[in-house]
Amino acid sequence: MTDLPTSFADREALADYLRQAFADFAEGDAPPATLPGGRRAAEPLLEAVDPPLYARTRNHLDGAVTRLSPYLRHGIVTLAEVRDRALATSGERAAKLVNELGWRDYYQRAHAKLGQRVWEDQEPSKTGLDAADYASDLPPEVERGETSLACIDAFARDLARTGYLHNHARMYVAAYVVHWRRVRWQAGAAWFLRHLLDGDPASNNLSWQWVASTFSHKPYIFNRANLERATDGRYCRDCPSARDCPFAGSYEELAARLFPELERVA
Repeated sequence: MTDLPTSFADREALADYLRQAFADFAEGDAPPATLPGGRRAAEPLLEAVDPPLYARTRNHLDGAVTRLSPYLRHGIVTLAEVRDRALATSGERAAKLVNELGWRDYYQRAHAKLGQRVWEDQEPSKTGLDAADYASDLPPEVERGETSLACIDAFARDLARTGYLHNHARMYVAAYVVHWRRVRWQAGAAWFLRHLLDGDPASNNLSWQWVASTFSHKPYIFNRANLERATDGRYCRDCPSARDCPFAGSYEELAARLFPELERVA
């Protein structure tokens, strides 16, 4: 085996080399991600961490999230570094950010114990549905961003184009795939891992299971009002499905439509 080259004329030359060297893993002609790698790119993000602002705005898609997840994923910065920076600048006001770092650490420890079993249901689903009620494959129009739902389509295209999604967008997409489209969470988790620059089976798979309710006490769903708050309504205004939005309604109404077996048991 020969060593891989380490010097290239430019980023596109590196991308071309990787496409050829790893042709079995490359998907089509997707452009290389624009996110710069390395410690030099991560340090300004680490210095800019604002834990109080993070706590106030993290659920908004334009909120002050750290954007450090790809660098954490690849070991360029550590959870301890982010924690120490947050505590040094904000003390007790860093609690929410430190809590989220703790979840990432927990998922890593769970993965260390579970190994490949992170691809298996950790608990029975709490949806009242059987495994046979869920499709095994992701619908191609979801992956292509052609569902006629402006929010879901935008998130799918952003995922493929940038290799990143805000955590709330990930939750919305996962809920849509599992609960609205009745697709097994494993198909969605594999899709995310093909694209996410910060993707790892620990946080990714166990988060999908949390949404699906095989690693939590109930399924996660969202409604249009929640989406509009988190996005300032920018997807709903021009959505071709705005008048027939599957996310419209109260949580109780959506749960009754999505999980009818639970209603019958109740």
